[in-house]
Amino acid sequence: MERPSVEQMTKEAFYDDAKVYWKEIPATVDGMLGGFGHISGADINGSLEFLKPFLTCSWPDRVQSERALDCGAGIGRITKHLLLPLFQHVDMVEQTQKFLDSAKSYIGAESERVERLICRGLQDYSPQPEHYDVIWVQWVLGHLTDDHLIHFLRRCKAGLTENGIICIKENIARSGVVFDDQDSSVTRSVTELRKLFKAAGMKIIKEDTQKNFPIGLFTVKMFALR
Repeated sequence: MERPSVEQMTKEAFYDDAKVYWKEIPATVDGMLGGFGHISGADINGSLEFLKPFLTCSWPDRVQSERALDCGAGIGRITKHLLLPLFQHVDMVEQTQKFLDSAKSYIGAESERVERLICRGLQDYSPQPEHYDVIWVQWVLGHLTDDHLIHFLRRCKAGLTENGIICIKENIARSGVVFDDQDSSVTRSVTELRKLFKAAGMKIIKEDTQKNFPIGLFTVKMFALR
C-alpha cells in the first residue's frame, strides 16, 4: 500500500488493530515469523555475526555481557537462541500476554536466567535507567508511530549501561513507508529510519544487511546505535 496517512498512524486503531492481529497468532516460531519459521536459523546466525564483535576485546569500547533486553520478544525466540548464549541475564518485553506465558516452556531450562517478563507495548515502555548492555529490537518498530519510535529510542538510550548499544533489525522498504493493513504496521525505508534515529539523538555505529534469506522477502538490515 501507499505511505500511511497521519491519521492512520496516530489514531488509536493503529495500535488496537495490531493487538487484535497478534492475539490470533499461534505461540510458535512459525507464528512469530509470519509463516516463515524456516528462516529462523539464518536470522539468528546473521544476528550473531553482527552482535558478537561488540562483546570482544577487539572492539573499541567493548560492550559488557551482563544483561540484555529483548523488545517485542514474542515467545522468546531471540532470547533463547541469540541473547541467552551471550548474556548472563535477559529481560523480555512483549505486549501479547499469551506469548510471554509460552516463553518459559519454549526457552527451557535456561529460562531461569530470564529475570523479567514485561507485558507492555513499546509505546508505553521505559527501560530501567543504565541497566542494559544491549537492547535488541527486532521486527517490532513497524508497530510504532514515528513520534512513539523516537521517544522509545530516547528512553532506550537512557536504559543503556556505559558502552551499551541498541541493536535494531527491521524489514526495509525500497522507498518511503509501506503500510500493511493486515497486521497494522509500517515498513520504512533506510532513509526514513535514519531520519528517526537522528531525531532520537542516536548515532549509527554499525550497519549490515541480513544474508541468506529467500528471494521475495523484504531486505532486512541491522543497525547498532548509541
